[in-house]
Amino acid sequence: MKKLMTLLMMCALVASTFAGGKKQEPSSSSQPTPSASASQPAATAPALKVGFVYIGTINDEGYTQAHDKGRLAVEALGVETAYIENVAANADCEKAIRDLIDQGCNLIYTNSFGFMDWTIKVAKEFPNVKFAHCSGYQTAPNVSTYFGKIYQARYLSGIAAGRKSATGAIGYVAAFSIPEVIRGINAFTLGVQSVNPNATVEVIWTNTWFDPAVEKQAALELLNKGCDVIAQHQDTASPQLAAQEKGAFAVGYNVATPNAAPLAYLTAPVFHWEVFYVDDVKSALAGTWKSRAYWEGLSSGIVSLDTLTQLNDPATANMIDEAANEITSGVSDPFMGPLFDQNNVERVADGVRMSDTEIWNMGWFVQGVIGTILE
Repeated sequence: MKKLMTLLMMCALVASTFAGGKKQEPSSSSQPTPSASASQPAATAPALKVGFVYIGTINDEGYTQAHDKGRLAVEALGVETAYIENVAANADCEKAIRDLIDQGCNLIYTNSFGFMDWTIKVAKEFPNVKFAHCSGYQTAPNVSTYFGKIYQARYLSGIAAGRKSATGAIGYVAAFSIPEVIRGINAFTLGVQSVNPNATVEVIWTNTWFDPAVEKQAALELLNKGCDVIAQHQDTASPQLAAQEKGAFAVGYNVATPNAAPLAYLTAPVFHWEVFYVDDVKSALAGTWKSRAYWEGLSSGIVSLDTLTQLNDPATANMIDEAANEITSGVSDPFMGPLFDQNNVERVADGVRMSDTEIWNMGWFVQGVIGTILE
């Protein structure tokens, strides 16, 4: 009996030991309630990754290359970037945007007017992703628009072209018949006429942004008609190459290309997209990003005229400097009246400055332009 009692007491002691082991594990109610910061990491905004959808290639010596310089400036801030190039302005754009979102991009730039509708469509599905599309007009709470007043630099390039032309016949290889291109042609023509009043600017439409063969052929057609200076609204240097082959001169576009056609290149109106991209990305990093319609000019630094080559004379440089100072100071503007259209109808009265809205939506040619605006 004594042995039996001893055995029962030992079993009870073992059972008590295991039960006590369980009770000694801390429970949520037996500990002080931790603060939110101590129990889990503080909520932070996701790391910024910036995506770019490009209509051309990053080495096109034109429009897309200019944008990619802006992307590289963003990378220099220590921000991760991704890009998809050579995207058509159709459903391929939507796919590219979605691909970038899948890669983790939460700020996306689409760099062509034709990308606008696709950008807006995807933005509605992803309200936490920020977007901006170039040269369009539709905005949303998470969608901005951005562009530069390149027409101001085009006006200055027109001074160089007008000074260089011996025949007074200047050609212009133009992309599409939209306000962006029309106002560029007009500003260039007004710059030409400011130093060569009787000169004309003949336009050929290519209905392309990037087609080297088509654009070169259009330039050759203008040169064969007697034009001795060629300007362009295209994404390649092909019109400049055509001018060099014919012993004529050329004004480029988007980026500086003095080495593409060194015997022809006078200068070029150029974009500095990094001015916008860096500013926009910094606002996203700071948590102050807001949808906006960005459209700035020479004074902001987003557009400029490239350095004049030695094919220009010192007097041309002085005239351009004077005109640039008047524009940046606000004293004058390329679209200050009096302005007349092709039919000699006064469109802007003497001393009146066109509004940004009127310039943005321009749909008529100034006097001195040879060509028709396509419907």
